[in-house]
Amino acid sequence: MLKTFGTPPLFMEATGQWPPEVVGLHGWARDRNDFRAAFQGLSAAAIDLPGFGMTPAPEEPWDTRRYGQQVASFLHDGGQPVVLVGHSFGGRVAVRIARDEPQLVRGLVLSGAPIMRIDRPTRRPAAAYRLIRRANQLGLLSDARLEQARQRYGSADYAAAQGVIREILVGVLQEEYVEDLRLIDHPVTLLWGEGDRDVPVEVARAAHRELPHSEVITVPGTGHGLVWDRPDALRSAIDGMLAR
Repeated sequence: MLKTFGTPPLFMEATGQWPPEVVGLHGWARDRNDFRAAFQGLSAAAIDLPGFGMTPAPEEPWDTRRYGQQVASFLHDGGQPVVLVGHSFGGRVAVRIARDEPQLVRGLVLSGAPIMRIDRPTRRPAAAYRLIRRANQLGLLSDARLEQARQRYGSADYAAAQGVIREILVGVLQEEYVEDLRLIDHPVTLLWGEGDRDVPVEVARAAHRELPHSEVITVPGTGHGLVWDRPDALRSAIDGMLAR
């Protein structure tokens, strides 16, 4: 069942009894449908975060703390602590909520969430892009030509994002979460695909060292899309959290 909350509306798909015991927060450029298989039979709500799915984009660039505040308003209305399930970008938002509004959270299940920086070889921008960027800085090439180069050489997420959503993406990529993790007192399951190339399992292990009450579960044969590729593994982690 599709539900909305607040103005402007926050869209979500609800299953089971209301209010939900489990709330899902999807990854960047994804939507609530990623949790459909794993949430069957649960008292749950899978939210379209602002700017994705059916929920309108913010009017100005938000950071993940502001996203968390929007979701927290909905959780306050539910009146009971929930298990937050956060995939990728949604995991960033879940961490902010657990840190800022701990009374709203029963536990966390995070998957593929880029919440720690690890030492990885840094890729320099392509030489052609660096030349175009420098020429733009010198006034030799237009902003439109620079944007064409960004579309060609930038990440797929950057190329697909427009307007305020692109500004949000750029800001979110600069955020840090270490201090938030250290202050989270909830149980946390870090559920990772062994083949995750976007956010490798080393990120989960680094987060585990900062989280006081966490465990790492790795799932072979899957990667960053674990939440929809292996809904059985996600459901097992959720059931385990609900049983605590």
